[in-house]
Amino acid sequence: MTQYAIATDLNRCVGCLACSVTCKVVNDVPIGSYWNKVLRICPNPKFEGAEFPDVEMYFLTVQCQHCADPECVKVCPTGASHKLEDGTVQIDKSKCIGCQFCAMSCPYGVRYLNEEERVVEKCTLCEQKIAQGELPQCVTQCGGRARYFGDLEQGIAGFEGPAPIDIASRNVDYDATVQSRAKLVDEIESYAESDVYRLPNVGNNPSFVYILRNRTWQGGGE
Repeated sequence: MTQYAIATDLNRCVGCLACSVTCKVVNDVPIGSYWNKVLRICPNPKFEGAEFPDVEMYFLTVQCQHCADPECVKVCPTGASHKLEDGTVQIDKSKCIGCQFCAMSCPYGVRYLNEEERVVEKCTLCEQKIAQGELPQCVTQCGGRARYFGDLEQGIAGFEGPAPIDIASRNVDYDATVQSRAKLVDEIESYAESDVYRLPNVGNNPSFVYILRNRTWQGGGE
């Protein structure tokens, strides 16, 4: 079974918020609501009792984790929240009654009620794009080239993102850049299995993975 997901190299993430901003623009997310949040995790002491400047930080991107066994789908009384064959969790707005049971059951707080439409919304993993072989918008626009997309069942090494830009050539074409592809394994620094984390699992089995080297993971779910 396919399970689409995103892998984020947190050592590469610079907290530029490009993923969050482009997501809001492309999906017309209301002011005050987010499908994709960027959290600053700091200050974290490098060792017990440490004080500034012996501290460290990293940025953590949080959105719908498109869980393998999503709680939101279990509690939805109308079937509006459902899981597709590609592993993504989607919302059928025509069936949503705005009860927000799904929002309350989500352990990551990434769903909200659209006050104007009176339906719940969240990250769709750009279903309209990935269904056509494109990358999610947040992956395409990542300024640090930290985000990669692929099928978790095939392993994160094969996840893909935009290829590096050859700025020296002074011939940078946006469309060509967006359509280019580079594999995670070829672009990021090496990592061990112990460097791969997920958000806390409360029986929902989150699909997104985070890579963090030489720093202490503060996100739970180890």
